[in-house]
Amino acid sequence: MAAAPRRLDLPVVDLASPDRRAAARSIRQACVEYGFFYVINHGVDRGLLERVFAESRSFFQQPMEAKMALRKNSSHRGYTAPYSEKFDDHPGSRGESKETFYIGPAGDVDSHNDVNQWPPEECFPSWKRIMMSYHTNALAAGKRILSLIALSLDLDAEFFQTNGTFEIPIAVLRLLHYPGDMSASDDGNIGAAAHSDFGMLTLLATDGTPGLQICREKDRHPQLWEDVHHIDGSLIVNIGDLLERWTNCVFRSTLHRVVPVGKNRYSVAFFIYPSPNLVIQCMESCCSEAYPPRFPPIKISDYLEERGLSSTYKLGTV
Repeated sequence: MAAAPRRLDLPVVDLASPDRRAAARSIRQACVEYGFFYVINHGVDRGLLERVFAESRSFFQQPMEAKMALRKNSSHRGYTAPYSEKFDDHPGSRGESKETFYIGPAGDVDSHNDVNQWPPEECFPSWKRIMMSYHTNALAAGKRILSLIALSLDLDAEFFQTNGTFEIPIAVLRLLHYPGDMSASDDGNIGAAAHSDFGMLTLLATDGTPGLQICREKDRHPQLWEDVHHIDGSLIVNIGDLLERWTNCVFRSTLHRVVPVGKNRYSVAFFIYPSPNLVIQCMESCCSEAYPPRFPPIKISDYLEERGLSSTYKLGTV
């Protein structure tokens, strides 16, 4: 039987702190020990976040027929219904109970390159403007965080800005709704199965409803799950598999999941990948003669192909 979850107090990083070196040290500790941390003063306006959640709730409260009219397309944009994803580690489960909506960059001004799907304007007149505004602001916050991550790795603060990471950055917004008509005691039910994120960095906004848990030691048996609580006004940040690889496993990409709590839960995830043209190799500060690189250099587009994500993150420019 798995151990009962316990509450976890993750580091809180103030992005407005004048002491950037201290903030970088806090991030390094978080990325080495937890793979998760909070950021405050991140620059994403509270009012904008409230509008994103309001639009998300309105969309997911629609009849299934209306939502399925925007079902996920070949570019992985649009709606996915509950139980459309199933993981092998829950053989008795119907699948993940969450429903989601994917939004990528909007493409060029005249929208010819826009592979997104948008709800009808007569029902959601502000949807596109609000979602694109959040996309822009979340990406800007991600860049600020990555600047501190660079410092934490003894790199120049502009490392990710100058090495081609953001030449054609891949960034996808994912709206999520976990239905409230079940609880963790319901046999086989899971909101989001245990997984680690494939990308470089994930920024998560939540509505305050619990359910998010992390497992720092994925090979431990039984696994120890810890609750990630909500801090008002913060974003939850976690390291993905790609940054774990890039840092030679100095930073950890941590297993996490969402369990049902008998209450509707809404969250907004923002996934950041580098430009598909970028070739990454072990950072110099993360390897030595005694600790050589564990992974060969790889082009991001090949990494996406290797992870089965080439269609998921088929994007043009931001």
